[in-house]
Amino acid sequence: MSSNTEFDVVVIGAGAAGLFCAGQAGQRGLRVLLIDHAAKVAEKIRISGGGRCNFTNAGATPAQFISQNPHFCRSALARYGAQDFIELVQRHRIAFHEKHKGQLFCDRSAQDIIDLLLRECEAGGVERWQPCAMQGLQHAPASALPWQIDTARGRVAARAVVLATGGLSIPKIGATDLAWRVAAQFGLRTIAPRPGLVPLTFDAASWQPFAALSGVALPVEIGTDAPVGKRQQRMAFSEDLLFTHRGLSGPAILQISSYWQDGQPLHINLIPDEDSKLPDAPRRPALLQQLQQAKARGSRKLVANEIGHYLPARLVEHWITQHPGCQRPVAEVSDKALQQFCESLQHWQIIPKGSEGYLKAEVTLGGIDTRDVSSQTMETKMPGLYVIGEAVDVTGWLGGYNFQWAWASGHACAEALAASLPG
Repeated sequence: MSSNTEFDVVVIGAGAAGLFCAGQAGQRGLRVLLIDHAAKVAEKIRISGGGRCNFTNAGATPAQFISQNPHFCRSALARYGAQDFIELVQRHRIAFHEKHKGQLFCDRSAQDIIDLLLRECEAGGVERWQPCAMQGLQHAPASALPWQIDTARGRVAARAVVLATGGLSIPKIGATDLAWRVAAQFGLRTIAPRPGLVPLTFDAASWQPFAALSGVALPVEIGTDAPVGKRQQRMAFSEDLLFTHRGLSGPAILQISSYWQDGQPLHINLIPDEDSKLPDAPRRPALLQQLQQAKARGSRKLVANEIGHYLPARLVEHWITQHPGCQRPVAEVSDKALQQFCESLQHWQIIPKGSEGYLKAEVTLGGIDTRDVSSQTMETKMPGLYVIGEAVDVTGWLGGYNFQWAWASGHACAEALAASLPG
């Protein structure tokens, strides 16, 4: 192909998945055009991880991904795992560190990952048009170049198209529903989108007693009953919780938000103890046992003072006001009052009203239905149309998993394109 409007592959979306797939396909000998309507490249990478990009998780397995088909991600993750991307990062001499539970971050800046991806695209001879919106997409199966893509810079033709358009999260940096619109155009099924990894909110009146706790953070166990595949089960995490003026946030809430269903309560243990069933929960003696022992010693300390080293002071003060029988020295508190107080901390149930929505959501749950996508190649039932990254119904937990899915799905797609469209 010699024309500057004819390509083997047009990748739509210059985020993590699109950049990586384009570079991998180009390095396999294909002529690739990468387009994105946004003026800046990979803004979601730039703002991720507090500006340092949690680019993968060393412990990534299919178990950390949510989909109507939980097994769909297995093939791509098995063929391009976290260690493969780590090795690429090392080849580009990017310094990184493990922060928490296998989460890997750049030492310097998320820009290092963006530069890596741009260099990979350059190595593959990828042509990038940005800003350049896709204005239309047509398919003519009898043509040697069956895909006609109308762009803000004119019409181009290609043998294949890759949708790497992401989801609806963080619209201020350019998120759109393009994946859903293209799916509808070509008869592909979709899973309805909803915000994931997002702070949860509560009715103003019911939250008013907790609003004064805004800014308080502590490690908790949090769970909710949720459909996982075709089964209903309790999903639980051990992470930090943050109180806000409008509701709850922090890693614990972001994790559970992807499983929480409207009307379902959250089950929160504000003071996990040594009997916790979660492997990464704090290990400390049971609170009731500690208070009972203090009472047996005849302690004249107030209950609030006895537990002050376990919990943030503002939280203790708030909880004590809800239990008048505990507003006295431990030795004077009844066993029943102590038990009720501890149970209220370890079995707090509260029902969110909703979430902060796509404005604050880190990811979008849902996407193009995996029933219409090959897990081996990422090609949809529409021949020559591929979908990768967040645009497909696969969503990872908080902690670098969604970037790992971008790399794995992009790699699987590039391999399939090279096999089916030899340069």
